[in-house]
Amino acid sequence: MINLQRAREQASNRELGANPDVIARGPAAPSGLWKIVLGGTADAGDFYQAWLALQCGMVGGVTAGLLLLRNASKPDAPPYLPAAAWPDAQGDLNKLAQVAQQAATERRSVVARSGPGASTPGQSNCILVAQPIGSGTELPIAIVVVAVDSQPDLNVQTVAQQLAWGAGWLETLLMRQRAEENARRVKQAAAGLDLLAVAGEHRQLRASAMALANELAGRLQCDRVSIGVVNRRRNGVRLKAMSHTALFRRESQAADVVENAMEEALDQSASVSFPPTESTQKRIAVAHRALANWLGGRAAVASVMLSSRGRSVGVVTLERHRDEPFDEDSISLCEMVASLVGPMIDLQHDSDRIVSGRVVASIAKGTRALVGPRRPALKLAAIAAVLFVAFLALATGEHTVSAKSVTEGLVQRAAVAPFDGFIQSAPMRAGDQVREGEVLASLNDKDLMLDRLKSLSERDKLVQKHRDALAKHDRAETAALSAQIKQVEAQLALAEDKLARTRIVAPFDGTVVSGDLSQMLGTPVERGKVLFEIAPLDGYRVILEVDERDIGYIGIGQRGRLALAGVPANLVGFIVTKVTPIATAEEGRNFFRIEAHLDDGSIQLRPGMEGVGKIEVGRASLFWIWTHTLVEWVRLSAWKWLP
Repeated sequence: MINLQRAREQASNRELGANPDVIARGPAAPSGLWKIVLGGTADAGDFYQAWLALQCGMVGGVTAGLLLLRNASKPDAPPYLPAAAWPDAQGDLNKLAQVAQQAATERRSVVARSGPGASTPGQSNCILVAQPIGSGTELPIAIVVVAVDSQPDLNVQTVAQQLAWGAGWLETLLMRQRAEENARRVKQAAAGLDLLAVAGEHRQLRASAMALANELAGRLQCDRVSIGVVNRRRNGVRLKAMSHTALFRRESQAADVVENAMEEALDQSASVSFPPTESTQKRIAVAHRALANWLGGRAAVASVMLSSRGRSVGVVTLERHRDEPFDEDSISLCEMVASLVGPMIDLQHDSDRIVSGRVVASIAKGTRALVGPRRPALKLAAIAAVLFVAFLALATGEHTVSAKSVTEGLVQRAAVAPFDGFIQSAPMRAGDQVREGEVLASLNDKDLMLDRLKSLSERDKLVQKHRDALAKHDRAETAALSAQIKQVEAQLALAEDKLARTRIVAPFDGTVVSGDLSQMLGTPVERGKVLFEIAPLDGYRVILEVDERDIGYIGIGQRGRLALAGVPANLVGFIVTKVTPIATAEEGRNFFRIEAHLDDGSIQLRPGMEGVGKIEVGRASLFWIWTHTLVEWVRLSAWKWLP
């Protein structure tokens, strides 16, 4: 509804110049009115009054007129404010205001009759015609209402058309005012983007605040601009930068009075200025008055909020040490800059804080989310996490030590080269099953056969000489030849023994674990070189490589289970039989060799099968089982690095 009493109070302070003196002004001479309307230089209030007077004069029989403009800048004021009244504003215009409200709501021309007893000025029976101006998808930008004498020859449609035809001058003025306002906002936006670019050139908060303060001081002709950041822990403002001041003391009186002014604006979460402007006159400015008095009595002070994501993050305080109060344009420009720079200041402030900022803020945010009335899913998740941790701390399980494992024969024999020689044949290789006495490989015996024949012929010659000596009864010669015969027979026995050992045979039934000479035929071998390794088929053991961090949990007699890569579904039980006390370094890790005896012989095993074994070392809480490795690593690291 249009409250005329409140509207008159609002109209008295309208920026466009509509004041009670202008509204109450009566009709002027038509030539003077046309000069005001067509001149283009008159005050807006005079233009409205002249335009309404011309409209009322063109429509015959008009006894009263009212022009209302839409209020788009003051949310606490009525939707429409009176801009002009004819012939004066002191009469009772409530009926006209009601018809204007109906026209604004329906967005069309409205005709109403004011019957006997109505308080329309000068008439007891008249016709009210309301014409919206600039109607369309939005609310009308203005509404003109006239009261016309009720006469038999009155044509209401002609009255409405006359009001519509005359609206062009008014729409032109309003459009020009709107274009000027848009141009002003574009200029402010450009200035705001320039200031944002200046502040964005720096990554650190203090440097950005200093650059922004210096630029604002130059653009708004301020003697000093101060920027403070909200300290959420003590719910106050901490001064970060002063224009044209590289260093300042926060304990000084200047910093105290500036921070007090900033906190005054922060407490109200709104812009504050002294002397007050139209938009800030209802706000408390005690600290700003004190700052102005401290600066010199006639100084001007204004503070604007920096906001990000709907909350205040800082305050910008402007100072002019002379009698030049801040106007609405300056405060509006500063507010636009603050809205653009606020999120960047907030991000830089958070990036400057590490433990005291982001960590504490994250903890506080999480705590508020947990204890607040919202986020039920988060609360359920937190309860589930607490219950899960409690379950891990109270429940127990079997602690097992995992280790890389490989199977070996219970007894493992090596077939070595009996003497230096050359490989003649090698029918067997790793993986073949052999029987006791079966040939694995053979060495070349050509040289051994020649040595044997040489020894035989030499023995026969010595035997013949020995017989001749016996026939001559030469005892000395006989004794010497007997010794030579024994020497030759020993060489012959050695040659025959080597010939017998040229065939390398399997010592028992089993599997060739290692050795493949099929690609080495004719190559020489040295005496004692391992050619094959053979393991029996009826007995196996498992070798586990336990990491040095877990060796303290291992003991003889502990049981475990083995999963082999070839048959992972079949778990084989084992029992630890030997713990080797010497560590082995391999592939960047240290491990101990653990031997264990397999329980189940039904599974078909082969030497060299690899897998993973788990040794059961005792029961412990599930929480300790899952975290003890990390805890021990932290302890060792702390011992290493702490003094």
